[in-house]
Amino acid sequence: MRIISGKFKSIQIPFNKSIKVRPTTSSAKEALFNILENKDIIIGADVLDLFSGTGSIAYEFISRGAKSVTCVDKQINSIKFIRSIATKHAMNITTFRADALKYILKSSKKSLDIIFADPPYNLENIKEIPEHILNSGILKRNGLLIFEHSRDVNFQESTNFIEKRTYSNVNFSFFKIKSEK
Repeated sequence: MRIISGKFKSIQIPFNKSIKVRPTTSSAKEALFNILENKDIIIGADVLDLFSGTGSIAYEFISRGAKSVTCVDKQINSIKFIRSIATKHAMNITTFRADALKYILKSSKKSLDIIFADPPYNLENIKEIPEHILNSGILKRNGLLIFEHSRDVNFQESTNFIEKRTYSNVNFSFFKIKSEK
């Protein structure tokens, strides 16, 4: 695994077998960040990475100019690994060992610009997660929720859904809380 672009471009992140994850493929990650850079929303953004796993998405956000990233995962090995990489490279990444949905419900209502969520594809009630996040109050108006999921899940009828992108077996659904007129 490597960081694709930005300040930390080409830094190799070792694979940690003690973390049970399904990492986002490099090609899907590269396509996602090309979309986000074209939207010009990464630089200076406060980002939340739910179900962080190895932290691959968090490192990419920081490398491309995000102000801060908060990583949430319930696996202690994941949190320790992300902390070690963030410390080694002086990345502004904060970690929390917590269940992602409980974290959302108990969070401090911090206003975030971007939330990325990559839950296990077989997680029970996966279709309800975007609405829980969007209703939590932690995403700014016009903030962006990016939700990674399998092709078996369809959010196109969901409130605040704006688009879906597919890269092989990886699907990203994008949601935005629209400003009041």
